[in-house]
Amino acid sequence: MDQSNTSQGVIAEGVAPPNHKADAAKRLACAITGRPLLKKNLIRLDTLRPALADRIRTDHPVLTDDALIDRAEINRYRSLYVEEILRDELGEFTELDRQVAESIANQETIAENVEDDFLEKRTLGQRLSDHLASFGGSWTFLISFGVFLLIWMAINIAIGATKSFDPYPFILLNLVLSCIAAIQAPIIMMSQKRQEAKDRLRAHNDYQVNLKAELEIRHLHEKLDHLITKQWQRLAEIQQIQLEMLQDSRRRT
Repeated sequence: MDQSNTSQGVIAEGVAPPNHKADAAKRLACAITGRPLLKKNLIRLDTLRPALADRIRTDHPVLTDDALIDRAEINRYRSLYVEEILRDELGEFTELDRQVAESIANQETIAENVEDDFLEKRTLGQRLSDHLASFGGSWTFLISFGVFLLIWMAINIAIGATKSFDPYPFILLNLVLSCIAAIQAPIIMMSQKRQEAKDRLRAHNDYQVNLKAELEIRHLHEKLDHLITKQWQRLAEIQQIQLEMLQDSRRRT
């Protein structure tokens, strides 16, 4: 008695009970995996570019043009297709190529700001070496160091050879200059090594971006050619229908 009242109350309020059969009817099976999925997660095989569709048919030759395939499976085949292209053209498949193939399959961006990421990971010694190398290669350092040398030599000449702390030929000054040069060279080399590492990261990222752009452009051309071909076929069919309609109208007249 309580159950009937509850069901009547639900119907009276306008809230229909869940229809599991209707939800199951909306799901269609993937032609490859057989899993039931929503239609929005399935893609017809004939809507893919011909090269990718042919790659899928190599593993599943029984698929028809109207076969529905899961998006995840299509992304997996995109990655396999790009991997095979790179292996055929380059003769090898590196880790960078694998990242490019995965980014194309998952439709992700691979462009990165290497400069900011590299600067955030600097240690105290690396920051110090960068600042010293930057200051040592500036006009401020050259001018200030030249002024220091002139003052050093002028003081020793003005005091005289007997009272000066570094008489001519300024042996102490030469020792100071040698020590500065010996310290400055490793600091500049440390900064240059970091710059080389940053250049390598930038070159790797540029290679990935350029390779992805090249592959995407190639795929875009294939897709455009496929769409143009299908468009011409549809126009030919429409034109044939129009001709048949004209012929029918003439026969009636």
